[in-house]
Amino acid sequence: MYALATLISTVATLIFWVVLAHVIMSWLVAFNVVNLNNQFVRSLYHGINGIVEPLLSPIRRILPTAGGIDFSPIVLLIGVEILRVFLLRDVMGMG
Repeated sequence: MYALATLISTVATLIFWVVLAHVIMSWLVAFNVVNLNNQFVRSLYHGINGIVEPLLSPIRRILPTAGGIDFSPIVLLIGVEILRVFLLRDVMGMG
């Protein structure tokens, strides 16, 4: 049971960091701090985007637009944390 709890916690942590990297990277590209003409930056951006976009697109379809501000990463992180807490409580028998 401890291994399953560790796996759940690790996956939730990885999702958190990848989504955070996606948000920061998209800000850097939007404000022209980094340029997608650089091959390394382009590869990194498309790699992170390929991981995160399938998680964010269903949320974006449901969530109404908010004047150009994308709240879907926040909703995803809150949802992952809620799932992590409930799954860990069930697996570890806490609560």
